[in-house]
Amino acid sequence: MYLNLNTWFVDDILPALDKGRKMFTFDDFQNRAQKILDHIQQDISSLRTGRAHTSLLDPVVVEAYGTRMKISELATVTVQDPTMLVVSPWDKSLLETIAKGIQISGLNLNPVVDSEIIRIGIPALTTERRQEMVKLLAQKIEGGKVMLRNLRGDIRKEIENLKGTDSVSEDNIENWLEELDKKVKELELKIDDVKKRKETDLMTI
Repeated sequence: MYLNLNTWFVDDILPALDKGRKMFTFDDFQNRAQKILDHIQQDISSLRTGRAHTSLLDPVVVEAYGTRMKISELATVTVQDPTMLVVSPWDKSLLETIAKGIQISGLNLNPVVDSEIIRIGIPALTTERRQEMVKLLAQKIEGGKVMLRNLRGDIRKEIENLKGTDSVSEDNIENWLEELDKKVKELELKIDDVKKRKETDLMTI
């Protein structure tokens, strides 16, 4: 019987090697980590500064067309000046609905319907209120880091459960765990940077 070594290598050896390489990927980690980062950004966006910016209304959702929708899906939001936001609904019949949604959002804003637009004055924050916001920011950031640590624990278990699996070596496990720690540290630095920028924003008068 003639054995074609090239065919044997391609048909038997390469699939076995690929099986080991493909046994674990960080796709799930990346997807879940991105959701954590998005959650943090959304969570801290409710901490308003003393200046108007369009993202201030990002947390606000209103009932429209039978569903819950963000302001950005219903209107144009612009900064008229450092202390004033202007919301221009595309459907003018939603003026009162949007204004009410902003009023009950918990952002401590008082929208005023003015003809076909909504004006939102942004009151200045006292130093004491700014410091309270910074403390709340720290709590929200820590909450995000806890979520990240929980994710790390989940993925670590997934990797460790591959021990003893065909085509998975101890080196594979060690390398994946090291890569996991590296990715987590990178994300922690990103979160710290988000906190630093938001804190500067909060304390800037």
